[in-house]
Amino acid sequence: MVLRPLYIEKITPYIDTPFVKVLSGVRRCGKSTILKMIAERLKERGVPDERILFYDFDSMRYDEIKTAKNLYNEVKGRIFANGRTYLFFDEIQEVKDWEKAVNSFMTDFDTDIYVTGSNSRMMSSEISTYLTGRFIGLRVFTLSFGEYLTFRKKYGTVGSLHAEFALYLRYGGFPAVHLREYSADEAYSIVRDIYNSTIYTDIVKRNEIRKVDQLERIVRFAFDNIGRTFSAASVSKYLKSENRTIDNETVYSYLSKLEGAFILHRCSRYDIQGKEHLKTQEKFFVCDPAMRYSVLGYTPQSVAAMLENVVYLELLRRGYDVAVGQLPGGEIDFVAVKQENKIYVQICERIVSDKTETREYDRLLAIKDNYPKYVLRTDEFAGGNYQGIKTMHIADFLLSLEY
Repeated sequence: MVLRPLYIEKITPYIDTPFVKVLSGVRRCGKSTILKMIAERLKERGVPDERILFYDFDSMRYDEIKTAKNLYNEVKGRIFANGRTYLFFDEIQEVKDWEKAVNSFMTDFDTDIYVTGSNSRMMSSEISTYLTGRFIGLRVFTLSFGEYLTFRKKYGTVGSLHAEFALYLRYGGFPAVHLREYSADEAYSIVRDIYNSTIYTDIVKRNEIRKVDQLERIVRFAFDNIGRTFSAASVSKYLKSENRTIDNETVYSYLSKLEGAFILHRCSRYDIQGKEHLKTQEKFFVCDPAMRYSVLGYTPQSVAAMLENVVYLELLRRGYDVAVGQLPGGEIDFVAVKQENKIYVQICERIVSDKTETREYDRLLAIKDNYPKYVLRTDEFAGGNYQGIKTMHIADFLLSLEY
């Protein structure tokens, strides 16, 4: 296993506290491995193996206990009467009414509980009904650029930083893709299987969707418009041009389900001058660049959108609330806020003219506050500061952010 300290260090302070530790994220992003890393940390602290119970509900081995009552009856027979038992439930959303069983374990026994799930309901207020605020939620993402480099050092050959960033942008961050050297076709085949599993298990099957073709067309539209604002009406109009009729409410429902399975992330717009979030024309980003490429194929024309996508995901990893900034003169790619900290970010693949340079910098200069402002790019450039605006290569920016 390759350690992922970003998550282990966030979870460690809550070991042996009266909270259920809930890890959620897209399938195959590494949640199960992180659970095993936590279990190893417990053993390092002297917890014996027999006090650690691990259940993987993606396995047929546990098909007979996928209800709250059956899970409770199974586990209570294995819990130690004297001393704490540590419970690990992987992909717990496969258990009907799992919250009731987990709440009972907390109430009836001396336990410390860790669960993972591939549905955003795991992080929503819905589970508070049963867990009554006694849970800590942690989002798990595919590999960051820094984590990708760690995998490359162990399983591959590491080139220059900027060359590795180009590979990361193309191959994405699903851990399974980086356990050995794969060709692009092989890597996208792995990710396409993850995509299919997520679509049919977490969306189609769970929501009893009959018009699968409709759903897949919406996925393709969203993937093809990463980094662009669009609405349900624009999706409906696009499908109508293909002789497919669908109402706006159904489009929103499908987009919400894609969000729920962590395939898509919704990014709202923020009026910088008015200091309010706007409710129309949102942007959507995909959980991992390789997910888009596995469905639509790789094209050089898609790189600019994927650069935005990678920066957006990294800001989320670092705990920022992220929005698209709206100014009278245009957009700021990202306004990111974390507690009292705020940063503004503009992203471009390359600056090839004075006009492009003026556009990227002038929008940031129009913001009259003292929070850090960045222009991020991937081409060669001279100097790193322009009237207080810091210019950085995207790879360097991704590695510079503090957790």
